[in-house]
Formats: sequence, structure tokens, C-alpha cells
Amino acid sequence: MPGIMERTMRVKTKAYGEIDADERQLVSFPAGLLGFEKFKDYILLDSQQKPFFYLQSIDVPDLAFILIDPFLFRPDYSLDVNDDSLGEIGLSRPDDVLVFAIVTVPGEGGAVTANLMGPLIINKQNRLGIQTVLGDSRWRVKHDIMAELAASKG
Repeated sequence: MPGIMERTMRVKTKAYGEIDADERQLVSFPAGLLGFEKFKDYILLDSQQKPFFYLQSIDVPDLAFILIDPFLFRPDYSLDVNDDSLGEIGLSRPDDVLVFAIVTVPGEGGAVTANLMGPLIINKQNRLGIQTVLGDSRWRVKHDIMAELAASKG
């Protein structure tokens, strides 16, 4: 639309050095992330390695998380999240939700895993997010992404 300009900001990233980020990439976690509660503001970036994403702190260049859509390798993934938690980020419509799992890439070359027990839930409309802890025993902190992808394909 003419007259409406998106604002950009310079952000120092762990993966890509200093970049220009669009304000539409901003995501705020009012309660922070588990273990990183004091860091609330991030940008969400596409990774050069598909299907991954980066969640980069805008305050601390060395604080970044690799993310993946858990439904890509676990089509049976389900979230049982209470309405109060979703209300904290203004989420009322399923179409407005993004769900990510935090990925761990071990330095010694072990399996790349995803945390399905503690997913990130983001409201696409207002770009507010929460990290929740699921009580379902099917979901663990370390799911081998490649093994589960192979199993889901048959």
C-alpha cells in the first residue's frame, strides 16, 4: 500500500553476521524462553538450510535457536495447551498459529534432535509467542528428526 513503510533494523546475528531485519520478523516472548527468561525479543529468520528457521535474539548476537516445524517429521504431533496460555498471546483462531520445535545439533556429529516437549507457539497476527511444556508422554526433549522423518514416510 502506498504511504505505509515497513521499518527495518540492523541486527547482529550468530549465523549471518549483521543483517537488515524487517519489523514483521520481530517476535516477542513476554515470559521469555525456558532458561532464557530475561531475553524477550527475537527475529524469526529463514535458514539457508531448509526446512529450518533461526530465532535470533535482537539483544544478544550469540543467542540464537534453530527451529523446525514439528509437523514436518511428526504428522501425528498434537498440542494440548490450555486456553489461558493461548490467551496470554491473544491467540483465538487456529489459522493464526505457528508452532516450532527447538533443534539441537550436537557438535560431535550425533543425531540432530528436536524438542517436542517444549514447543514454541507464536501468534502470527500480533507476533507474540510462548514456550509451553507438554505433559503428553509421547513428546520428549530429544526426537531424532531424520529417524522420525524416515519412519513417517513409511
